[in-house]
Amino acid sequence: MAVLAVALAIDMVAGDPPSRLHPVAWLGRLIAASRRTLCSGPPAALLVSGGVLALGVVAVGAATGWAVEGLAVAAGAAGLAVEGAALKLSLSLRGLARAARDVAHALEGGDLGLARERLGVHLVSRPTAALDEGHVASGAIESVAENLTDSLVAPVAFWLVLGLPGAFAYRALNTADTMVGYREGDLEYFGKVSARLDDAANLLPSRLAALALLAASGFGRRTWTAWRRDARLTASPNAGHTMAAMAGALTVTLEKPTAYRLGTGPLPTAKDIHKAIRLLQRAAALAIGLMLATYVALA
Repeated sequence: MAVLAVALAIDMVAGDPPSRLHPVAWLGRLIAASRRTLCSGPPAALLVSGGVLALGVVAVGAATGWAVEGLAVAAGAAGLAVEGAALKLSLSLRGLARAARDVAHALEGGDLGLARERLGVHLVSRPTAALDEGHVASGAIESVAENLTDSLVAPVAFWLVLGLPGAFAYRALNTADTMVGYREGDLEYFGKVSARLDDAANLLPSRLAALALLAASGFGRRTWTAWRRDARLTASPNAGHTMAAMAGALTVTLEKPTAYRLGTGPLPTAKDIHKAIRLLQRAAALAIGLMLATYVALA
């Protein structure tokens, strides 16, 4: 609990380090270089080379976590701070909220072009140049909801069960999925192992995160209805759970054109982005409390 408190305190106070200093950014460069080298050939070769990449980054993450845990043990009393600071690198709650808030501020200032740019650079991988205000706000809220799992619940869950090797391995796998796990061109096969392993890793955390959103909304009927009805409308077996719950909690429609439409009501506005951030924060606290209580009960 002390280690997690240190990690969350660092995240709340300092946020993320600059990209040039963040190990996830270093890993991203490694994945990009590996893609340039390995992503070629027939489907079978792409599947094998993509599997090598996925398992390789997981191994790198786990080995790094193991090494840092060794340093924390050697540091004695200071080990709590060492492990907490390391765990923080797998979390990004403040950075997520800030990125979404920046999109909301651009919309509130009437600068749709800037809002589209901020959304595309910091939150989503979809094309943003033609999105209207409602779909820009929707994209920001979808990212907030989905990343409750990726940026908090899942890494904390893996850390509780497997320590830093688990948290770092999860973050490495999730980064690989973010970069290559797409159904397009050669990535259809090259990114398949990363995507499927990430799906498996997020199976339970995504549903816990959706449950936390339900609790954060006061167990609202609309939240429950949207979650139960729309969770499976996305291509991902996991992302739809938190996005549908968020749509119901806000009483809005979250839509990625030609892909899915979650919830009922109008498209969201900048005000709804701020509401989503507050829901994110409450849900994060509830999810952490539930995970810690479960860990203590089972320990």
